[in-house]
Amino acid sequence: MRIPCPYCGERDAHEFAYLGDATLTRPDPAAAEAEQAFHDYVYLRDNPAGAHEEWWYHANGCRQWLRVARDTRTHAIAAATAARVSGEPA
Repeated sequence: MRIPCPYCGERDAHEFAYLGDATLTRPDPAAAEAEQAFHDYVYLRDNPAGAHEEWWYHANGCRQWLRVARDTRTHAIAAATAARVSGEPA
């Protein structure tokens, strides 16, 4: 799989470290159900088949975080944007 880094160009996936789902939102620690919400946030994750947004870190390149839109069935990458543009990793 090749990831199109906005800074370095297209690179092999082995240059990157995978963080996880880029669509999750960290729960509010002050919420009434914060303990259960954090449990679900940390331990209960979906394993989608199809289009998905993920955080990737270009460890062996520019050392920047990327938000990658990828199809988990085919590994086809639709887009890769800098995290500074799309929001920092959670």
